[in-house]
Amino acid sequence: MNNVMKSRILILLVSVSSLFSVQVATSQNYILNNSSSTLEVQGTSSLHDWTLETEDQSGKLVLAEGDAFNISTLNLSVVAESLKSGKSAMDKNTYKALKTDDHKTMLFNLVSVKEIKTVSATSYKVSVSGKMTIAGVTKTISVDMTANLQGSNVILEGKKTFKMTDFGIDPPKALLGTIKTGDEITIAFKSTFNKQ
Repeated sequence: MNNVMKSRILILLVSVSSLFSVQVATSQNYILNNSSSTLEVQGTSSLHDWTLETEDQSGKLVLAEGDAFNISTLNLSVVAESLKSGKSAMDKNTYKALKTDDHKTMLFNLVSVKEIKTVSATSYKVSVSGKMTIAGVTKTISVDMTANLQGSNVILEGKKTFKMTDFGIDPPKALLGTIKTGDEITIAFKSTFNKQ
């Protein structure tokens, strides 16, 4: 290989690496703040409504380069046995239904951003599609949420309603089946992401 060819290859490699460095430098990375975030699973039963609150969740948000608000990466992970109702018997039935011995986490991974509408300079309405995995079953779902910029933080807030049986989960029962849980549940979240 002659010196001219070597020089051209070197210039090409430097150019590509420079472009990559600019892209990495201009994208904005955020990490979920567990203590400032909430995620609830809300449901019904033949006796009363119920709520599970998560104590251990993590996630990452990346905003793409450019002036417009644009999400390029969003993933969330919830430790299944960190869901707590305040009642140990109900928690035990929940973990059994979620098959937590084999599936320790519930996951959401962004597939695509369907729409972003600007509400104000710091507020947006966002519609995304992603892969949700619960009890080892993965489904593609759509989620609508609001995104608010507060200083160096991004707060995502929304709700998603679906059926447990969509994920192969048998709605938990208690007291020999006399108390039955409704199939439909709602996940309500307010996730705070801190800029890195």
